[in-house]
Amino acid sequence: MLRFSLIALFALPLAAVEFNRDIRPILSDRCFACHGPDAANRKTKMRLDVEASAKQDLGKGRFAIVAGDPAASELFRRITSDSKTLRMPPAYAGHEKLTTVEIELIRQWIHEGAVFQNHWAFIAPRKSALPTTSQPNWIRNPIDAFVLSRLDREKMAASPEADKRTLARRVTLDLTGIAPTPAEIDAFVTDASPSAYEKLVDRLLTSTHYAERMAIRWLEAARYADTNGYQSDGIRSMWRWRDWVINAFQTNMPFDRFTIEQIGGDLLPNPSLDQKIATAFHRNHRTSAEGGIVEEEFRTEYVADRVETTSTVWMGLTFGCARCHDHKYDPMKQKEFYQLFAFFNNLPERGLVYNFGNEEPFIPAPTKDMSEKLRQFDETVQSKQQRWQNLESSLTKAQNSWEKRIAKTNSYDWQLTASQILYQPLEDSGVKVDGKLPVTPGRVKQARLFDGNSFTDEGSDIAKFNYQDPFTLAAWINPASATKGAIISRAEDYLEGTGYGLYLIDGKLRLHITLRYTDISLRVESAELVKLNEWQHVAVTYDGYRKGSGVHMYINGVDQKLNILFDELTFPFGGNQPVRIGAGGGMRFKGAIDEARIFKEALTAQQVSTLPLLNSIQELAAIPARKRTPAQAAKLRFCFLETEAPTDIRQSQIDLIKAMLERKKFAESIPTVMVMKEGPKRDSFLLKRGAYDAPGEKVEAATPSFLPPLQADWPVNRLGLAKWLVDRGNPLTARVQVNRLWQMLFGL
Repeated sequence: MLRFSLIALFALPLAAVEFNRDIRPILSDRCFACHGPDAANRKTKMRLDVEASAKQDLGKGRFAIVAGDPAASELFRRITSDSKTLRMPPAYAGHEKLTTVEIELIRQWIHEGAVFQNHWAFIAPRKSALPTTSQPNWIRNPIDAFVLSRLDREKMAASPEADKRTLARRVTLDLTGIAPTPAEIDAFVTDASPSAYEKLVDRLLTSTHYAERMAIRWLEAARYADTNGYQSDGIRSMWRWRDWVINAFQTNMPFDRFTIEQIGGDLLPNPSLDQKIATAFHRNHRTSAEGGIVEEEFRTEYVADRVETTSTVWMGLTFGCARCHDHKYDPMKQKEFYQLFAFFNNLPERGLVYNFGNEEPFIPAPTKDMSEKLRQFDETVQSKQQRWQNLESSLTKAQNSWEKRIAKTNSYDWQLTASQILYQPLEDSGVKVDGKLPVTPGRVKQARLFDGNSFTDEGSDIAKFNYQDPFTLAAWINPASATKGAIISRAEDYLEGTGYGLYLIDGKLRLHITLRYTDISLRVESAELVKLNEWQHVAVTYDGYRKGSGVHMYINGVDQKLNILFDELTFPFGGNQPVRIGAGGGMRFKGAIDEARIFKEALTAQQVSTLPLLNSIQELAAIPARKRTPAQAAKLRFCFLETEAPTDIRQSQIDLIKAMLERKKFAESIPTVMVMKEGPKRDSFLLKRGAYDAPGEKVEAATPSFLPPLQADWPVNRLGLAKWLVDRGNPLTARVQVNRLWQMLFGL
């Protein structure tokens, strides 16, 4: 990406009179105050900064500019008039007359056709002819010709050529940012070959230090950081994108591809992982985790940041001013800011972000070594799964034999206890009672009758779950009232208190996991009502990934449809409350509860389906296999595997579970990176004074009118915008990038 054509930086040849070079400076300095872009100070409707206005009919057959005819042009007559009243700029206002040179330039320009031009930066660069110089033999490359030409004009001589030691230090510092070692300098000094310097430069360009040196400047332009930037400045992980940038320079990625992948890599056909990682460029903006923010306000800020960063990095334009109003002296309009805004407005993001890591959308971004290790884990899991599947016939045969045997026994029972950390049968012993809890016939033997005041205290040394810990809560309930009641909780005893709990609220199951009820919590409820005055088994599982999508609720073993009420579990909640049955969150249960359980993992749907089964294993074994429900079959299988399976079968299961857990643990250690992703299309509007809550005219994605349009075969999305930025017809991108490199290497 260092191999730009630097010739494009220099001026066009000084042949004919040119509007930008020769005429615009005169008009800007002497005329635009009264006949320019400032509507508040404009003296007439006629404008000299806009071609159509400058050549319009002024009335009575007069035209300010008549192309090819200075004498018929009111502009020329006025600047050459001897009348103090008619002459422009007006003498009565104290303005000096244009100089003879300025008048002659305007006369010649009109004579040659009065051709207007856009601002020079908005005209595609053209290769300039090399200037004539005093020492043609001094020139080694085209840039030298322009340098020597300037030296000739300034009547200055070139400095002596640097000695080889100085040259080695200069070029090494320029290309790597690090001084060369003595050995590297000596190797260059002693290399007498004509290509010694080229070999030195080639070695430096293949150095990782060169890639890092180039990447540093790009990271600055991309506002790269490892923290969020606002308030408590929570951490984020974006280093995989940083390494992508370094690798892009290391491999000399073409600049058009470098641009396209960073702005629209996810929109390419079948994008690779690297192309998705590249789009992290536009996720490097600051993000806020402050609880009191208005989400849409900050989401709007993030989108506006992408517009401003794109315009600065690729076009060298400060588009930010146009967010609130039209530019007075620049061609960009407020509407055009929001047309660019529309390109970036479809990302499914939030204004409030997670302050301890990356915020969606993000993707796992393994390195090559990590990908290889993950592949090895996958192979191991696949091998263990195949081994397990191969044992299916042996497993079925052994289980059938066992079932026949136990069906004839007097008593044989089993319950799921793996990962269970609390089992409270709520019978006539082992219950710490706050108040009186009478024993009542339960779903399994005895239960306790809760009167809406009393509850059990199971202590504070168990179930110390936090927001990233999976768990399962389960119990039999027979509610007499479902208005507000706590089933199992480990939470402060008021509604908005810190902690977690399974509740009945307005007839529905409700899970609360709370730090602060209003902004840092998770609340999920069942869509269906529970039944009053009837025993039913309820359970809730939470997978530890902080999202409502990781919650499941079950009634009598059946997975329920859920409503996610609040989904902002973004901070550890702590607390040292006891586990209570029948109380928590300022609520008390009224009715009977039996067989309360807590597990330190999120049970699977199949596991949960076995909890409500009251049949003994002996009874289930006596049911013909074809007549068993899936839950009954699952309970038999779980029991057999845990208690009676042959050693090789049990070991195979253990090996498979171990391999899957190791694979899961490694996969969760893989770094993630926040990336761009197209979500559902959002409507975009011109925002009055830039305010998020003041929408005006609806706009569609488009590029600024003073620049070339998108080509018809380009998509009108970020990918199309990226193609537009690096198209040869775009006058800005090459200039901006070359100037950025020039400044890095030469300081100006």
